[in-house]
Parts: sequence; C-alpha cells; structure tokens
Amino acid sequence: MTARAARTAEDAEDADDLDVEEVLALVKEGNGHTAGDHVTASAPQAGGHDASHQSAPRHRATPWPEARAIAARSATRSAHRAPVSVTLDDALGLTLAAPLTALTDLPSFDTSAMDGWAVAGPGPWAVRNEGVLAGHAEPEPLTDGEAVRIATGARIPLDTTAVLRSEHGRADDKGHLHPTREMAHGQDIRPRGQECRSGDQLLPAGTLVTPAVLGLAAAAGYDTLAAVPRPRVEVLVLGDELLTEGKPHDGMIRDALGPMLPPWLHALGAEVTGVRRLGDDAKALHKALTTSKADLIVTTGGTASGPVDHVHPTLQRLGAELLVDGVKVRPGHPMLLARTKENQHLVGLPGNPLAAVSGLLTLAEPLLRTLAARPAPEPYTLPLRDEAHGHPHDTRLIPVVLRGDHAVPLHYNGPAMLRGIAAADALAVVPPGGARPGEEAELLDLPWAAAGIGVCFT
Repeated sequence: MTARAARTAEDAEDADDLDVEEVLALVKEGNGHTAGDHVTASAPQAGGHDASHQSAPRHRATPWPEARAIAARSATRSAHRAPVSVTLDDALGLTLAAPLTALTDLPSFDTSAMDGWAVAGPGPWAVRNEGVLAGHAEPEPLTDGEAVRIATGARIPLDTTAVLRSEHGRADDKGHLHPTREMAHGQDIRPRGQECRSGDQLLPAGTLVTPAVLGLAAAAGYDTLAAVPRPRVEVLVLGDELLTEGKPHDGMIRDALGPMLPPWLHALGAEVTGVRRLGDDAKALHKALTTSKADLIVTTGGTASGPVDHVHPTLQRLGAELLVDGVKVRPGHPMLLARTKENQHLVGLPGNPLAAVSGLLTLAEPLLRTLAARPAPEPYTLPLRDEAHGHPHDTRLIPVVLRGDHAVPLHYNGPAMLRGIAAADALAVVPPGGARPGEEAELLDLPWAAAGIGVCFT
C-alpha cells in the first residue's frame, strides 16, 4: 500500500461521521495538486462530450481558515458596485454606501426633556393658564417669576431658565408653584444641537443599517439612504430523490435545504432571486449556470464524484476557475467555490443538511459579507462545558448552545442531521483532535441567535 493510500484508508477509518459524499471526496483527494494556487477547471474533451466522470485535476482540500479567507478575498473585485437609493422601509440590513451626515441640528430647537413646568427665574412662580405641547409653534416668552405647563419634546419658551419636573413641584393655596428640591440652571432642557449640528458625520460608510440606524436617519431628516445593494443569489437544488411535500417514502426524502437556505442567505445580507429544483440533470445544470444573472449561485448536492454528481464536470465544461475544491472541515468536506464569470461566483454545498450549513458558513458567508460590504464580526471564544470529539486531521464544526460563560456541545451533529443545529445558538470550531472540557473554542454565531430571523445585524 502506498503512503497516500495508507493515509486515505486511515482517514476513512477515523472519520466515523462521514457521509457518502465525504468518503468519495476523501478517496479522490489523493488525485489532486498540492494546496496552493487556484486551478482553472479543464475544458471538455474534443467533440464537446461532457467529461462527467473523467479524472480531472483536483486540489487537495484547503484548510478551513484559509478557505474562509479565500472566499472573502475572492469577491473583492466584485464588491465595488454602484450604490442604490432606498427608502428607510427597505434599508434594514443593508450597508451604508456613504456617510450619514446630519441634515439638521438635533434637536433642532431647545426642547423640554421632561413633563413639568418651564420656569423663569427663582420661585415661587405664577403659572400661566395655557400649556405648551409638543408639535406646536414657538410659545410666548416667559418673564421672571412666571411658569407654564410643558410636555416632553415641546419647544422651550424664550427666557426659560429650567424645567421643573411634575413630581418636583407643588402649588400653594394661592396657586403659586414651589419647587420641592433644589434646581440647577438649564435643568431638563435639551439645548438645540446637543446631539449634533447640521453637517456633522453621524455614522461612516460601511455601517450596517440596524433599527437604531433607521431611527437616527429619520431623526436627522432622511427619507432615503445610499446603500450597498444586496448581492443577488440564486439557489439550485440538485437531486432526483427530493420531495417538496409530504412524508418521505419509497427511497425519496424531503428537501430540507430548499426551505432553509433562502431565509438564511437573506440573513447573511443576500437577495434570493430564485430557488430552482433541477434534479440530477447535467444539461439543466449547465443551462442554469450559463443563464443565471446572480452574483452568487448556490448549489446543493452533487459536489462529490458519484455517477450523478454533475457540479465538477459542468464547471469544467464552462472553464470556471476553482478557488476552493474541498475543505478540511467536517461535516462538509466536499464543498467548493468557483468563479464562473468575472463578477459571478458559485458555492457548491454538499447535499447533507448539516454539511450544507457548514459550507454556507465556511464559503458563502465570507463571500456575501464582502459583496454586501458588511463588517466582519469580531471573533470570540468560550470554554466548552463538555468534551468535543474532533476529526484526526480536519477542523470540525459542531452545534452548541450558550449557557452562561460556557458553550455546551449538542448531540445530533452528524452530516445529515438538523436536530442539533435547530436548537443551537452557534457553531463551535473544534480543532483537529478535538477539545477537552474547559478548553476555549472559537464560535460562529447563527443569525437568529443575536438578531432575529429576518436579518443579521452582527
């Protein structure tokens, strides 16, 4: 047995959680180049025949951190897209393409910070009959010894020295107002321009638009924002064995990725333009890839070397540039990243659900983050409460829940399982060989764990 064959056999024995696609990819791994420069997939053979299952040059699997870095860098030349003008209603989750500059002073006039009385000079004060409400025109000036009822947010009358809170004032039997505690000059008055002056930069370009950013933009006078457009993503679901409704039967299984991927991609900043189910059809896949106008195409399944795995052969036929061809991560080893056109990429996800999630977070998330000009999340770690079993040679991603200052590994974390990830707050990055209880592990947050299903703000 050659050293290469021995290593492959050893890997297969050690990796008891591998699925069929991963085993096939592991066996094929020995046919590739050493890790290094990108490789353009070979062209079809003479006569135009689909070289579906000819041996083709393949990479060795890329280490997991390197694969993520390649995915982030690969989109840099496509990232400088023309900004779009969007209404505040449509801006949530986008990235500012220009600084947010105040269009007015905030506040734009002196306002009351509390319900109470606007007073002039030292008390006691004679109280006017009429009050001052928010949204009304500028009230009459006060004179020394005079007070007027005022609502929070209302314009302060000229010559007001302070606002006396409702709970800090009392009236005597002659109707004069007295303070019940000491007052300071300017108390509970928000002066014009306290938060910003017109022309001040409030937020830089590249800021993610959160609900708070929308509120600030509205307060500063904006109706629309200049934003980086969402990357357009098309999802191609491959596999003849997939059902779109009902219970599994007769060797058929439900498609879990068709319902799961679009909202997840949206949470990663993408606009999903379509979900198409192509089955195991090489011609349909070729046509879909050549006609797609998306910035990113995401395929599910068909990334290994089985008899109906058409992704690699189709990319070869197109002359696509393979940037990542297999990643040293479990689950999800046979994922891939290719540049299909100058400004278009393809992420090939394995067909098993948790393996597809691994591919989504390894390759699609960094690429989409670059295209959407989103800030990279700050990496963080937590100690593991329990032991996390690892792969002998590869990184492993396992679902965890966060409990206090620990991450707790979950069961049901095989490549085909979604039960663990459905209950998870994050994925723990487990190094080769595993991690002991108490050992720090890097965590990848799941969008909904921090920010809600609709959009990820982190």
